[in-house]
Amino acid sequence: MPDASAPAFESFALEADGPIARLTLNRPDKRNTMTPAFWRELPEAVMALSDAGQTRVLILEAEGPVFSAGMDISVFTDPAALKTDTASAREAFMTAATALQDAFTVFERARFPVIASVQGPCVGGAVDMITACDLRFGSAEAWLRIEETNIAMFADVGTLQRLPKLIPEGVARELAYTGDTLTPERAEKLGLYNAVLKTPEALHEHVDTVAAKIASKAPLTISGTKRSFLYARDHTVADSLEHAMTLQASYWSPEDIMEAMGARAEKREGNFKALSPVKRMGRR
Repeated sequence: MPDASAPAFESFALEADGPIARLTLNRPDKRNTMTPAFWRELPEAVMALSDAGQTRVLILEAEGPVFSAGMDISVFTDPAALKTDTASAREAFMTAATALQDAFTVFERARFPVIASVQGPCVGGAVDMITACDLRFGSAEAWLRIEETNIAMFADVGTLQRLPKLIPEGVARELAYTGDTLTPERAEKLGLYNAVLKTPEALHEHVDTVAAKIASKAPLTISGTKRSFLYARDHTVADSLEHAMTLQASYWSPEDIMEAMGARAEKREGNFKALSPVKRMGRR
């Protein structure tokens, strides 16, 4: 599990020495844009946390006045990466673009909830990123914009697929077709933000409180709940009910239930075991 002794990442900072991990975009002088290294490092870091089993909540946050301005310009200056003059080159382009999608889908695949703490403007690829998170909180400066529309592209890394599941589809289409800015106040009213806090400091304090509350619950319960939500989003009610019962039978833990009931009776925090580490073939 990554910790203070782990190698530093090039595109963000990661703290994971307890049940609540923090992934901090730490290039404020570059508006926390997403460099090529970011797309490689993000899924590696998140899946390492998930596999280790110790993390119960991940907070995604940023330094500086801007949460993230999206894709770094360096991504668009590599002629080889953007070459699409042949069918073979277009196939390679599509394969590489799919890897970008997978970089954010990792938030859904993680066994713990991911909370986006958006302290400033959230633009382009950053909207793709936070829509893949479980919860989103913003500050009074945390406006959003689907910037791709304004530069003759369409968003292709998750916004068009996930945003209509989070807010009314008509509003999502309006934002995507116009490239207009979504104010944090309207984002909260639409339910995209769970809450909007007046200052970045108040935001961080609030997110820490929510994260601590989630981290106090049984990890198996939270993992199963997350899986159920994600499955239900993409399936019928009937299919989702069947999936939930199968999942409950798999996750049922009398030990956790007794501990939760005992902790409630004794008015204390529950003492739950961490998730078991995931052993992936060929990896230590």
